[in-house]
Amino acid sequence: MCGFLGIWGTMRDKRPTLEQGCRRIRHRGPDSEGYWEDEAAGLGLGHVRLAVQDVSAAGHQPMVSNCGRYVLVLNGEIYNHLALRRQLEREGCTAAWRGHSDTETILAAFAAWGVTATLQALTGMFAMALWDRQARVLTLMRDRLGEKPLYWGYTGGRLLFASELKAMTGLPDFDRELDQRALALLLRHNYIPAPYSIYRCIGKLPPGTLLVISEVDFHAGQRPAAQPYWRASGPLTDIESMLSFSNDTQAVDALESVLGQAVQGQLISDVSLGAFLSGGIDSSVVVSLMQQHNPNPVRTFSIGFDDPAYNEAEHAKAVARHLGTQHTELYVGANDALAVVPHLADIYDEPFADASQIPTSLVMRLARQHVTVALSGDGGDELFGGYSRYFRALSWWRRREGIPGMMRPSLALAARAGALLTPGGEVRDKLGKLSDVLSARHAGAFYRQFVSYWRDPASALLRADMPETLFDEPGGNDLFTRMLMLDAVTYLPDDILVKVDRAAMAVSLETRVPMLDHHVFEFARRLPQTYKVRDGKGKWLLRQLLYRHVPQEMVDRPKKGFSVPLANWLRGPLKDWGAALLDPARLQREEVFRPDWIQRKWQEHQAGKRDWSTHLWSVLMTQAWLERHGLGG
Repeated sequence: MCGFLGIWGTMRDKRPTLEQGCRRIRHRGPDSEGYWEDEAAGLGLGHVRLAVQDVSAAGHQPMVSNCGRYVLVLNGEIYNHLALRRQLEREGCTAAWRGHSDTETILAAFAAWGVTATLQALTGMFAMALWDRQARVLTLMRDRLGEKPLYWGYTGGRLLFASELKAMTGLPDFDRELDQRALALLLRHNYIPAPYSIYRCIGKLPPGTLLVISEVDFHAGQRPAAQPYWRASGPLTDIESMLSFSNDTQAVDALESVLGQAVQGQLISDVSLGAFLSGGIDSSVVVSLMQQHNPNPVRTFSIGFDDPAYNEAEHAKAVARHLGTQHTELYVGANDALAVVPHLADIYDEPFADASQIPTSLVMRLARQHVTVALSGDGGDELFGGYSRYFRALSWWRRREGIPGMMRPSLALAARAGALLTPGGEVRDKLGKLSDVLSARHAGAFYRQFVSYWRDPASALLRADMPETLFDEPGGNDLFTRMLMLDAVTYLPDDILVKVDRAAMAVSLETRVPMLDHHVFEFARRLPQTYKVRDGKGKWLLRQLLYRHVPQEMVDRPKKGFSVPLANWLRGPLKDWGAALLDPARLQREEVFRPDWIQRKWQEHQAGKRDWSTHLWSVLMTQAWLERHGLGG
């Protein structure tokens, strides 16, 4: 795992500027740094390295191809690169190898097969920038499901691209204008989805795409459209028809095969490796398969909370004991968790408001004390239908389907009027949700409202600008399938994977996600719903696989999630901190949020009338970020 920064354009002190930017992301790569410039073209690259495969100088980046035409910076890991090496050797496409890094393999593949064919051959997580010195073409690439970040944009007459925003923001003439679209989306979702970033001049490259910028494009300041080389959504092709099995055992065998291969492939490493273990379905499956492929006890990590309402450490310990892992746990109290809060604006270098970022940061710190690489169970809910919200949403949707279409608009208006006339509380919320359900044009629009925090972000922002997103695309009306797909292309890359990547990289820890091997994703996508949901419970097939390794009674329990008592903290130990950030005079000076609406939510929360903690957290994280980056009052 690494980080990089690229600058294309005229700059007097480009090398010192690259060095300064790379120092800002040194946490992503503490082992070495490197720089390369094409002075004639005006392009410079900087790279910081966390050495995981081939820790010798042979893996140093930026790396130039043997033919001298291509230069590459890579953040990530390619798990099948040794197989690709053997294929290149069989085809006579390589000279002598300098080392055994995946970067060298990819460069040789780019030279031999071209960009698109190479991307389609890769199994791994990555963000890359490839410079073609001969054609003077820059290609930016991001992995299929968005495990690794890549920001890019024009500012000050230059093209910038980097692994994190903080690598860019110290550059001369960086335009710090906030993107009002990003702020509106943040309030709705508690994260900023691709292709937006908090800065109007910078965007995120969407997962599964590549961006080709020629010298002509650069000089014209053009922003070419990202080109997909793989799609997570859309109808299945004839080749990708739905899977069928003669019996349930065959289906479990098939999942064990594809997921087992993914786990085994992600054990490649020249440094210490472990896994996170919460004791839930997903992490327990991953650790079970890791232990199956490892003759030695796997290192596993979990954190526990003093508050039993949020503690799952005992369940993790029981699973670890059963599987025979070398388990490490750390119990933390409220003070330990609260001590993370002042650092969040640095860790997440644009506003990010999933409060589970706090315990995530703590477990990353724990793991990094013992290993350099850790596998996680993320992705299981999105692939196999595990979130409880899917079933709540389906319940509301079925009520909607029972009402004739011509009656829905008038009933939606009546429900909305009733919500406005009802004092704040549960009844008002249900009337508002009913109105949303009845007025939704299609399944995507309904699910957007169902997962929104601020359902009307314009009420809280002074200059709201809500763009259309993937939720606005009609898609099909099979709500369950639509929810899983929308989460896989929005919530998963822009919330879950952002949370994990930034928290891990802040302590120089590489994380890997076997569930997001694209072969596993494609298997799950072709899986009939009956293998995902049975008896009103999601992740049916994943559960059956786990029961082969861990007793059912050990893991079948209600999911607590990786949460914190945020509502209580905002009324207690975080009250003064929050009050200072939400001071009406300060909000008035900054001209981002509407002070009246924010204060109303804050006062209602403090009085215990409503729990507005998740709504307020996005505002607080924005305020803390503005303060940290010198943009606040």
